[in-house]
Amino acid sequence: MSESACRRGDFSAIGHAGDVSPTDFVRATGLHRALSKTLAPWRKPLSRHDPGKIILDAAIILALGGDALSDIAVLRAKTAVYSQVASDPTNSRTIAALAGDVSRVEAAVATARRSARQAAWVRDGEHAPGIARLPGEPVVVDLDATLTTAHSEKEDARSTFKRGFGFNPLIASVDHGQGGTGEKPAMRLRPGNAGSNTLDEHIDGAFAQLPGINPWRPGRSILDRADGAVGTKGFLARLTMRRVACCDVRAGC
Repeated sequence: MSESACRRGDFSAIGHAGDVSPTDFVRATGLHRALSKTLAPWRKPLSRHDPGKIILDAAIILALGGDALSDIAVLRAKTAVYSQVASDPTNSRTIAALAGDVSRVEAAVATARRSARQAAWVRDGEHAPGIARLPGEPVVVDLDATLTTAHSEKEDARSTFKRGFGFNPLIASVDHGQGGTGEKPAMRLRPGNAGSNTLDEHIDGAFAQLPGINPWRPGRSILDRADGAVGTKGFLARLTMRRVACCDVRAGC
């Protein structure tokens, strides 16, 4: 930026300097191709816009700080970086159509995400959480809920156990901690008043995202860490059937 521009206080060129990073990641992992393939059943004949691209645009604008679907206008103004971006009505109709078949769409997106994660781990080589795993060094999966404040009456926003108002999503993190990737293989959106002891099915979605691991029988290749919320019969039964190592973070593991 020129000195004269700095004096004028014109910093608009800096605001989205990191926009290109998400698109580079998408191309490097092939996520755009995977989403286009798995979401093909929801693309209407003769449609100009790919549902996979629309989903990616929505995800990118969230990563850049957007909080409404209309914020995609930021991407639409930069076709050199994001190529063609659908109009607001097209985006809205596509999201509504996908929302009408949530279970199948979530499964399709999960398949695409697993494919992209496998490509990313291969590129990471020895630094990937699971590729260079040694005996006695399992992939660590952390499970926990986190309260997210909502400042208005948004859908599913409820009173939380900490007397706040918002949401209580369940999050799985892999390779968390200093030097780790901390990536999120699975997340379940829940209302703010959701109970804490509801991890039973969430673990399956997290394990299914880990390349090179059989999610139904991972054995000691995975160490699951969680707080007291894991102390339910259903959750412990799932871990036992899969022979997964488990520990309570409050015990210092």
